Amino acid sequence: MDVTEWTHERRQSRQIHVGNVPVGGGAPITVQSMTITKTADVEGTLQQIYALAAAGCDIVRCTCNEQEAAEGLAQIVPRSPIPVIADIHHQYKMALAAMEAGVHGLRLNPGNIRRPEHIKAVASEARDRGLPIRIGVNAGSLDPALYDKYGGATPEAMVESALQEIAYFHEVDFDLIKISVKASSVPLMVEAYRQLSEVTDHPLHLGVTEAGPPPAGLIKATAGIATLLMEGIGDTIRYSLTADPVEEARAGRQLLEALGLRERKNIDLIACPSCGRAEIDVIDVANRAMQAFGDRKIPLQVAVMGCVVNGPGEAREADIGIAAGNKRGHLFVKGRNVAVVPESEMVEALVEWAEFIHEHGAEAAIARVDTALAEREAAKDRSTLLDAQGDDANHANEKIVEIRKTVNG
Repeated sequence: MDVTEWTHERRQSRQIHVGNVPVGGGAPITVQSMTITKTADVEGTLQQIYALAAAGCDIVRCTCNEQEAAEGLAQIVPRSPIPVIADIHHQYKMALAAMEAGVHGLRLNPGNIRRPEHIKAVASEARDRGLPIRIGVNAGSLDPALYDKYGGATPEAMVESALQEIAYFHEVDFDLIKISVKASSVPLMVEAYRQLSEVTDHPLHLGVTEAGPPPAGLIKATAGIATLLMEGIGDTIRYSLTADPVEEARAGRQLLEALGLRERKNIDLIACPSCGRAEIDVIDVANRAMQAFGDRKIPLQVAVMGCVVNGPGEAREADIGIAAGNKRGHLFVKGRNVAVVPESEMVEALVEWAEFIHEHGAEAAIARVDTALAEREAAKDRSTLLDAQGDDANHANEKIVEIRKTVNG
């Protein structure tokens, strides 16, 4: 079933290009992040950019807050594997310098660069170079006049800030624009984007600003970004986490894959929550599997299940999985048992088989083994486990009897 059957129709927006990456106009939703190195540290920044690209980042932003940063960008841009956007705050001359350095776009905060002539000077230069600008409205740094007008940071204040900036751009015939209206409050951010989407067709960059460290930051960012994406709003996203930016890129990519908005690039690991039947520490095995797969480009669904009683059946849609039973790991491909390995080799076997399937396909993997033998071994271990723990491993039947006594007694 197509993902569009569960989501709203995607909002129609104009398309711009950040380097060679299309944004808006029906293009795939892109993942962005920002380096945390000093931009003047060319080698350190490039190392981080390459790590971000490997984790699924499509566009990277680097701060340009001083001359040394602009000079660093001149060396970074031609060596970067993905387009580079310069982040500009108070000094409009840094925007001009960043464009001289060859960046693929700019991010301006209208709450910080307030003189119209400076805004127009930057927009005019960007127009002549064909470079896009993101209007980055932030609830925490609006023009004081807007706080006074609306009584604080409201969705209406944020939208008006964006529209004011667009008006300055239009005065110099510049329209290569994308917009963000970020806030650290999820409800405020969501409503601001909803209102903005009704009054402009420029592409929108989604994010919950200052979301904080994981796991709370991941939850906040996902709550805001996913809500809007499922409503068809948004063309590019960034997780703003207090963490290694690689985590931002990875989270963004995983979110888009989970929503069916980008093709799977890395594994989708599913695992049972464990129960009384579990023969292994499922949490430990799942974590070790995630570490072993790392950023390998293996776009498969991989299952880690705690027992052979229900594991293969519950994960039958997975491309490959492993279930524990009687101190052994039972590998299954598309629900078919294919191999039995020692418990200590479960993760290694899972990675090896996943690589084979990715290269040769599931049918080839099934064809290379005696599935009848593997299925007999799985059945044997299922029987042993049920004999040892019973069909009612969590003693639910006994609890049901007591419940009935309590209710009917």
